Amino acid sequence: MASAAEQLAANLNFGAFAKATELRKRIWFTLGALIIYRIGTYVPIPGIDPRVLSEIFQQQGGGLLGILNMFAGGALGRMTIFALNIMPYISASIIIQLLTAVSPTLEALKKEGEAGRKKINQYTRYFTVVLATAQAYALAVGLESVHGSMGAAVVDPGWYFRFTTVVTIVGGTMFLMWLGEQITSRGVGNGISLIIFTGIVASLPHALVQMLELGRTGALSPFVILVLLVLCVAVIFFIVYMERAQRRLLVQYPKRQVGNRMFGGESSHLPLKLNTSGVIPPIFASSLLLLPATLIGFAGNQAGDTGSWVAFIAGQLAHGQPLFMALYAALIIFFCFFYTAIVFNPEETADNLKKYGGFIPGIRPGKSTADYIDYVLTRITVIGAAYLTVVCLLPEFLTSSYSVPFYFGGTSLLIVVTVTMDTVAQVHSHLLAHQYEGLIKKSKLRGSRR
Repeated sequence: MASAAEQLAANLNFGAFAKATELRKRIWFTLGALIIYRIGTYVPIPGIDPRVLSEIFQQQGGGLLGILNMFAGGALGRMTIFALNIMPYISASIIIQLLTAVSPTLEALKKEGEAGRKKINQYTRYFTVVLATAQAYALAVGLESVHGSMGAAVVDPGWYFRFTTVVTIVGGTMFLMWLGEQITSRGVGNGISLIIFTGIVASLPHALVQMLELGRTGALSPFVILVLLVLCVAVIFFIVYMERAQRRLLVQYPKRQVGNRMFGGESSHLPLKLNTSGVIPPIFASSLLLLPATLIGFAGNQAGDTGSWVAFIAGQLAHGQPLFMALYAALIIFFCFFYTAIVFNPEETADNLKKYGGFIPGIRPGKSTADYIDYVLTRITVIGAAYLTVVCLLPEFLTSSYSVPFYFGGTSLLIVVTVTMDTVAQVHSHLLAHQYEGLIKKSKLRGSRR
């Protein structure tokens, strides 16, 4: 028999959306907020020569700066107020979560419930300001040292330019952080994820046009383009399959007698996702690799010595190079295990099962259950880490072998697919809450017949 959610999904139609007025308001609010974000990606920072900047990004468009520009929805290439996008907030959130596992103070705040969560969120915002200020200042200093064939990228370098750039970029980042929180509370889906999703999707049409242009000029054969499109669809199906995969541990609850009646005795399951860490490992690995490589690129432009050690390191950290792919894979695997250990505590799960009388058949409650859950979680995390590594390294091979002009697969496609799945799930949950009474009548339950 189909579940209630499956019955709802089978009966979805435009009439259901028309009746769900609250859901419509949330969707329109989300779309309006994302439109505001896209408008902001075209508001430039004062003091920048756009011709020189466009020349620099055309030269390094296939490198690490191109990935940053893709995540920012083209805002970094145009050097706008949203040049850093929401990445400082994501980095701050990840670092605070990592510190929660090693700091007794933050761990105690996490256990305080809603009040502790608000306090941790406040610390995350403060740390976002610090990170955004440091990155904006480094970006301003780096722009002053960038020169193209048409001159310098900065019209009037100096402390005034650095101050205005830092204030503008930090203000834009904090506005995006506030906008993402508003989408989460008043819209549909996770606001921070939707902002990154919008930036990536906005860059895809231009990248697709570039690939078709390569096919028109003969740089790529039509057969290769067709294979890439088919491979893209196959990778999307693979990501959806792996993100929905679970390892279910059977949990049994004992029977108990109250008076003359027996209660309990039912069985349930403990779902363990194959990819517990989500898209956090690729994002954090990309951030760690992008920061030094970008600084090396700016330093190489300033030094002007292509044969120096700076140029050598920059070349080794380029896309498709063995050193870059080895470091990228190692960081993804490391953060898969590290982040999984933070977000899922086997001992706490085992204690909760023991508290409510649940047990895994054949396993003693308590420490033995915690060890068994940790054993199973470690084994499936190996598969999840391998899956993330394959998906994220796929564009590196395509870029180096076929000069694909966009980052096929990898973090971008992973974010697009997972955010789409989460947003659709939230829309279904809103419709389920709205149509609950009608759903009971359609499912022909015993209670409704009475």
